[in-house]
Amino acid sequence: MPNERFQFSGSDGQQLAATLDLPDTDPSAYALFAHCFTCGKDVLAAKRIAAGLTAKGIAVLRFDFTGLGASEGEFANSTFSSNVADLVLAADHLRKTRKAPALLIGHSLGGAAILAAAVQIPEAKAVVTIAAPSDPAHVTHLFADRIKDIRTQGKVEVSLAGRPFRIKREFLDDIAEHNLMAQVAKLHKALLIMHSPTDDTVGIDNATHIFVAAKHPKSFISLAGADHLLTQKSDSAYVADVAASWAQRYLEPVSTAAATEDKGPRSVVVQETRRSKFQQTVTVGSHHLLADEPVSSGGEDTGPGPYDFLLAALGACTSMTMRLYADRKSLPLDRVTVTLRHSKIYAQDCAECETKTGMLDQIERVITIDGALDAEQRQKLMEIADKCPVHRTLTSEVRIVTHATA
Repeated sequence: MPNERFQFSGSDGQQLAATLDLPDTDPSAYALFAHCFTCGKDVLAAKRIAAGLTAKGIAVLRFDFTGLGASEGEFANSTFSSNVADLVLAADHLRKTRKAPALLIGHSLGGAAILAAAVQIPEAKAVVTIAAPSDPAHVTHLFADRIKDIRTQGKVEVSLAGRPFRIKREFLDDIAEHNLMAQVAKLHKALLIMHSPTDDTVGIDNATHIFVAAKHPKSFISLAGADHLLTQKSDSAYVADVAASWAQRYLEPVSTAAATEDKGPRSVVVQETRRSKFQQTVTVGSHHLLADEPVSSGGEDTGPGPYDFLLAALGACTSMTMRLYADRKSLPLDRVTVTLRHSKIYAQDCAECETKTGMLDQIERVITIDGALDAEQRQKLMEIADKCPVHRTLTSEVRIVTHATA
């Protein structure tokens, strides 16, 4: 995915390192991502979630908090309040240079910070937390055996995830002052809480506290089987897919005027992402999808394959055509389900085919019709299925005109 790397001034004047991940087309929205405690913007979960969101057309700004990654300053001088202030400044940077974030996402303590910052980012319409604690002070369990020393000595080096960090008394005092649940109760933004029931770092009860405190609209998604840091690639991809789909309900839609300007057929733009051997972005108007090949064919299975899209086009067209006919004739059709499969067959095995040598493409289409229809109505619907425009295209002469750009 294309990205821009830059710095912006944090709350204490230090330069914070940031990355703006961009989709291959104009962003449909901007998101601000807050990473987990001591992690940094380039932790695998953050990068993978950003990649998944950009594939859906959402640009993502992620940055290193003070003293982490490539950002200036000393980690020991940062507090929960300074992290919140830096998130607000990051949103302000987006507002001035691009567009204010409409979507806020936070992982672990970053989730708590994003909840606290949300009220200061008025353009944000939706907030997503991932494995977030309901109380910022929850993080102290990571160095519970050193809290007394920190209180006594003022600053102590502790080991977090195998790395040394200095924690100050000011950090403890600051997180103790935050009543996050009171802020959540006044959020007035759509909230999606994502949490694993087996998270052994931040227990699932934290998600319960946040959910109960929040006002509607609020949603909860269980990340069953995921660990706290989302180390499995599939878990990060799932988070990105669900968050993007959920957020679309609350983000600004494409204007009706812009959508109706072009009366002709929409262009489909397919472009390599270069993130893997076969992965492509597919853009159709305001819709963004991924195309790939299955692992067995050398891909990473991050999206449907070319023939999957072909079958999907035929299946969708079949179902839509049958629905239009049923509604026009007032038939009691409840639901149509179309299952398709593509394969290659020997031409000599097809009695009704004109071609008698070599291999032929064959699409098997199984249509399930639910509803209180009689045999004659069902037969007519099956006949209508063969009249869908995509079916006619696939079974007629097709001319493909290819041009090379200068």
